[in-house]
Amino acid sequence: MPVLTQSQSPAGLKFGARRKTFDVENALAIDWHGGSAFVTAWFNSMSLLFPLGEKFFIDSVVYFQEEIEDPRLRDEIRSFRAQEATHRIQHQKYNELLCSLRGYSLERFEKNERARMAWAYRELPARRRLAGTVANEHLTAIMAHDMLSKNDVLIGADPAIASLWRWHGVEETEHKAVAFDVFIAVGGTVSERRQALLLNTFFFFKDTMRNLCIMLQKDGKLWSLREWANGFKYLFIKPGILRRVFRAWFSFFRKDFHPWQVDNRQLVREWEKEQPGSTTADAT
Repeated sequence: MPVLTQSQSPAGLKFGARRKTFDVENALAIDWHGGSAFVTAWFNSMSLLFPLGEKFFIDSVVYFQEEIEDPRLRDEIRSFRAQEATHRIQHQKYNELLCSLRGYSLERFEKNERARMAWAYRELPARRRLAGTVANEHLTAIMAHDMLSKNDVLIGADPAIASLWRWHGVEETEHKAVAFDVFIAVGGTVSERRQALLLNTFFFFKDTMRNLCIMLQKDGKLWSLREWANGFKYLFIKPGILRRVFRAWFSFFRKDFHPWQVDNRQLVREWEKEQPGSTTADAT
């Protein structure tokens, strides 16, 4: 009897969690991205979402692992889980250091996200939660692609923190299709994933901007026209990271969309060449 193929990842793709450490303590105490309070807060705000978000992503995918018959996709689920768990640990350390060094309240940042996820676990069916994960994985994958393929996203950033973000981006690239393939395998529909992307994009920007404003307010820069102008320029003009990812974001709405229609494994290989010891991935 032929083995059912459910993974649509490129042939030969192997990945797992790289056990990395990053010395970011000194940099987190300051505006580490070129001295810009806004751009620094943008990245810090995203980091604050990751630990709770990545637990949700793991739970939503692992929930269906017993329904997956393809041995390759089952292996990819294990690797996905290992990578996301490692990201969660690194960003939790990042967030706790950030809040300790700058006098922020981690509880305040996480309050809304915790409440919304508790509602999702309680009220939403498992496949709907998985659709949300698929949507969020698309958001992280397209931003990772932009960051890794362009040299301007982290220009002026502290090298240690830039290294952390690139590492995270590489692993998001490697596992970008796992949740998607599980979703398709368990009967997920085009309509479900389209709706999930619209909803989850809204909440991603809502939460990121909320956290950013809290940080700018604490730092006495919430009403700085200069900071907001710098932030608008960074996001929409030069480098324009949100403007640049719009086409990739919109591609998700195609009926025949799959994350590996953009085969960007060369970005992983290029990063590995610059990172001694990073080619061996631990998928356990």
